[in-house]
Amino acid sequence: MRARGVANAEVRPGAAQEIPLPDACVDVVHVRWAYFFGPGCEPGLVELDRVLRPGGTALVIDNDGSRSTFGAWFRRGFAHLPPPEEIERFWSIRGWTLDRVDMGWRFASRADLEEVVRIELPPATATEVLRHHEGVEVDYAVNLWSRQR
Repeated sequence: MRARGVANAEVRPGAAQEIPLPDACVDVVHVRWAYFFGPGCEPGLVELDRVLRPGGTALVIDNDGSRSTFGAWFRRGFAHLPPPEEIERFWSIRGWTLDRVDMGWRFASRADLEEVVRIELPPATATEVLRHHEGVEVDYAVNLWSRQR
């Protein structure tokens, strides 16, 4: 566990829709790739609002399926999810602000890239995209959604 040995850190098991914290006790909430499916995550967002203090900031980082090589792979692997424009509409109508971030993956070896792609994507999609992708780099785009309470 990464927090082991950190004096001011405490790990509490929980779920997005049942955060084991009291009301209005958190200044900053940072969520990575936990809510990017948009519709369906409403119970977690209600809970996020419950624990966030007035004036606090919530940040959600999700995959941007509308651009980048990885975004195209993601759409292929998770075609059952809403299209990117629907996910963006979901966040926008709830008062979240979007910042687009371009980044990328660069691996020391092809084996490392393949291992990560096989973690991130369903097996058939991973096999297919790796068959056509050369090298050890992948351009990747994410959405940073933010909102103040």
